[in-house]
Amino acid sequence: MFTKVLVAEDLKSINHGVISVLDKLNIKNRVDSQYCDDAYLKLKRSFIDEEPFQLLITDLSFKKDYRNEELKGGEELIAKIKKEYPQLKIIAYSIEDRAQKINSLFTQLKIDAYVCKGRKGLQELEQAILNVYNNKTFLSLEVKDAISDPNQLEIDDLDLEIISALSKGLSQEQISSLLKAKNMSPNSLSTIEKRLNKLRIQFQANNVTHLVSMLKDLGFI
Repeated sequence: MFTKVLVAEDLKSINHGVISVLDKLNIKNRVDSQYCDDAYLKLKRSFIDEEPFQLLITDLSFKKDYRNEELKGGEELIAKIKKEYPQLKIIAYSIEDRAQKINSLFTQLKIDAYVCKGRKGLQELEQAILNVYNNKTFLSLEVKDAISDPNQLEIDDLDLEIISALSKGLSQEQISSLLKAKNMSPNSLSTIEKRLNKLRIQFQANNVTHLVSMLKDLGFI
């Protein structure tokens, strides 16, 4: 079993629950942090001292307070840690339930497990720790279809660029110019219109405004 665990969680009530799970698994060497910057520094120091943490359990959202933090949330913390210490096992423990967001945590940030906070959260967290220790992944039953959500099919970087630009109030003509400036192709007005129609049909959106709203809710932008 893991012998040294770092918990990044800003709510003490949640942190107590996580600690109870670690106690149950007889993991005595655990350190907690309420800030992402602090969690990163503690983890970095552990590797410098050649006494590295073996597992990070982190929330995704952290409330802002008086401190000026470089890392604004769990995703930024995970990304920075995975870049520098790819061998570290990571479990995300959050209320986030958007399919695209959870999928990106696995596919882009390469987390090992995702656990939803909720009635069965601590029970699932225990199972996630056991799975990850045995080099297996874990995904809460509540969002088990997240990594194969049909709404994630047939949407690429160009689509996301177009939708992101629309969400910022750009016209299709301006988007065409933006794509050209970024050397992204195809970038014609007809291509933009066709892609928007395809996405509108795929997501069953009533219009482009509705489409942008839906993709925001799903975590695409």
